[in-house]
Amino acid sequence: MTPEVLPEIHSEKAARILAAARSLLLSRGVKGLTVAEVAQKAYVGKGTLYLFWETKEDLIIGLVAREILSTTGELIDHLDSDPALASPDRFCPTMVATARGRPLMAALADRDEAVLGLLATHPRAAALDAALGPGAILRGVLPVWRGAGIVGGDWDIEDQTVALNALAEGIMMTLTRPVVGSDADPLQVLGRAVAILLGVKNVDDKQLTATAAAIIDLLNDGRNTVLTSIAGQQAAE
Repeated sequence: MTPEVLPEIHSEKAARILAAARSLLLSRGVKGLTVAEVAQKAYVGKGTLYLFWETKEDLIIGLVAREILSTTGELIDHLDSDPALASPDRFCPTMVATARGRPLMAALADRDEAVLGLLATHPRAAALDAALGPGAILRGVLPVWRGAGIVGGDWDIEDQTVALNALAEGIMMTLTRPVVGSDADPLQVLGRAVAILLGVKNVDDKQLTATAAAIIDLLNDGRNTVLTSIAGQQAAE
């Protein structure tokens, strides 16, 4: 499925509504956001907004979905331009930095109710996180790395996944709340820790290029899931 299903591709009004809603959401949180204010900021009537999103909930979930698409699109661009980023000790810091650089992606990962309110734990938000959240991405790429012989496979993959996710989540928390008295770069620490945790092996450029392509395929599969959820919501409206 292509991004053509997104209404903002075809409608300037839909694009303005999304931009206005995102701005208000980040500055006030979902509790301080009203449909009337979004419409006013986007220079459209409330009725026009409801043509695209039936409820405020639909609009906010749609914003989160688009943030996920933007984050993974950026990751794909990084892998396309530098396949060596497919190595776990480089991919994990890149993924974490990219995700934390997107406020709504970070809010979803953190279950941040100050930004998302009750939607932080809503089943639709949870489904997006399960499709392409940081934890889901790491769960998906670990078998790719093991299959390519880039990481060790001498312990249970589920245990390995739990350990990797715990490490990444800890670093994400450190980026938000830095360790007092430490000058260490959390992303550099993450890269070194991943190399040790997974037993990352040196592989040739051909293997890295193939691994990058496999990760891109994985990300695109997740993006299709997210796009399908958006298309389904649009059809329901």
